[in-house]
Amino acid sequence: MNTAAKIHSKLTDKELIGRFVEYLSKNGRPGITVTDWPDKRNRQSSDIDAIAGSLAIEHSSVDTIPNQRRDSARFLRVVEALEDEFNSKLPFRLSVTFPYEAIQSGQNWSEITSAVRDWLLNEAPKLEMGSHIVRSAIGIPFEFRVMKKNSNRNGLLFGRMAPKDQSFPSRLKKQLDQKIDKLSLYKAKNKNTVLLVESDDVALMNDGFMWEGLRLAYPNGMPKGLDEIWFADTSIPEEIIFTNMTKAVDR
Repeated sequence: MNTAAKIHSKLTDKELIGRFVEYLSKNGRPGITVTDWPDKRNRQSSDIDAIAGSLAIEHSSVDTIPNQRRDSARFLRVVEALEDEFNSKLPFRLSVTFPYEAIQSGQNWSEITSAVRDWLLNEAPKLEMGSHIVRSAIGIPFEFRVMKKNSNRNGLLFGRMAPKDQSFPSRLKKQLDQKIDKLSLYKAKNKNTVLLVESDDVALMNDGFMWEGLRLAYPNGMPKGLDEIWFADTSIPEEIIFTNMTKAVDR
């Protein structure tokens, strides 16, 4: 993922649910609107997010890989200003790819930013066109990959290598089970319970990955207390995609 793909204003839970209910009203549930926000109203205990007609709706956002939002924030702290600074100044196209976990707590991130800036100014122009692995760069405590090429779209892009991780289904189940517990109280009140699972990960998440993650998370079928599971792809907030994932779990 390059940093140009990630800068957007994240929707609040309320905004996303409003968009979801609006989508439902245009696709099979005409006239439905949000009538209550229990978690905003109930100050005594944790509650579900919304009531819309016969639907009880709970929202959850998920990381594709462990600690993704934390690690992404660290990565951006180091590289975002550099991408802005150099994007229109390089006479070539340079893609710089860090190891996924390159930016760690305990490092001096501003010093790494300065060291990468020095490397971009002094060393990148000397590289031949093509792919390179850069090792032992002064002040940069990890190796990284570089692709340099002539292009009609010169500039600088930063990215990270996708890590190998098989834990998504188990992490997904642990997180969603907590949400389903809240919804089950409304199932007992004859509400149709809906879990809305959100991801804004443009690089690693898609509806196929989410479908398979849910299928593996709930191999024995729909959890008790839940009627529907939907996926909200918010990687482009202006073009949110809602996908019904219920059949991935329902047996």
